[in-house]
Amino acid sequence: MKTLACVDLFCGAGGLTHGFVREGLQVVAGIDLDPACRHPYEANNQARFIERDVSKVEVPELKSLFTDAEFTVLAGCAPCQPFSTYAQRYETDGKNGRWGLLYHFARLAQGTQPDVITMENVPTVAKHTVFHDFVEALKRAKYEVWYDVVDSSQYGVPQTRRRMVLLASKHGAIEMIKPTHKKPKTVSQAIGRLRPLAAGESAPRDNLHVSATLSEKNLRRIKASKPGGTWRDWPDELVAECHRAESGRTYPGVYGRMEWDKPAPTMTTQCYGFGNGRFGHPEQNRAISLREAAIIQSFPRNYEFIPKGGKVGFKVLGRMIGNAVPVDLGRAIARSIKVHLAQIAPT
Repeated sequence: MKTLACVDLFCGAGGLTHGFVREGLQVVAGIDLDPACRHPYEANNQARFIERDVSKVEVPELKSLFTDAEFTVLAGCAPCQPFSTYAQRYETDGKNGRWGLLYHFARLAQGTQPDVITMENVPTVAKHTVFHDFVEALKRAKYEVWYDVVDSSQYGVPQTRRRMVLLASKHGAIEMIKPTHKKPKTVSQAIGRLRPLAAGESAPRDNLHVSATLSEKNLRRIKASKPGGTWRDWPDELVAECHRAESGRTYPGVYGRMEWDKPAPTMTTQCYGFGNGRFGHPEQNRAISLREAAIIQSFPRNYEFIPKGGKVGFKVLGRMIGNAVPVDLGRAIARSIKVHLAQIAPT
């Protein structure tokens, strides 16, 4: 098989990279401007972390990372907040700020001409001009482009996470492999055997297995919550004022518990907070821990996010975990590339 080198743009804590590594695809470097991502990226992936704003990366610098590999892959997941359903009030075709990151991805792809390009993002990215400009830029550079929304739970990720996946190749048609899991993994299968915790408690042997504290009122609320239920199940005195108003009655998907026998909801950057979504533990009176969130993102149980003795910060770690490409989705993307590579360069 040809020698291969991959560079992961917007690499974060290394979810996509780790999926590639576990499938035997060599990732030489990840680029991200968040310094907190350096430790998890390098400690778990034997790849170089480059702390840079992707918009400042130049083509010669990126080319040098590929060295003399016979087959090159450029991967990336531009930060999805501008494309999320929570950001639809913003301009959809601007080329500045975070909107411009996909244009920089296209610039680097056109300049380096890798054999394969892959991108992952939220499904609503397809509603925006920048995405279609990205696709057209690849086609003008003679890439065959495939993209579609995939359900991560069909590839072993224990959550209902739908994502836009794009694959493009210089060597003919390429597409995502067929789903690998007929039955989705459940919350029970993912985190059912972890040590029980109380709200605000940390496991003695894993400081990432720590849950956020709860106020007295929120502790009463979670005790009144049912798996799969909503705040509408609570006694009237526990219902928040914002939900009593007519405008708030249409938002039942907060302050909820997960269900053991179903996949988890989509992990977000605030998945450690009981009030931020359906992130309550199915039976323990707390929100899920950071470790549980990482496992639901299909990171291995021993994935190291902070140095030994390092400070556990919910906001920083929640951002890294929630923003990550699920590792098992990364593995499926890597397998898709391997299938394509075998077709164009059989051993």
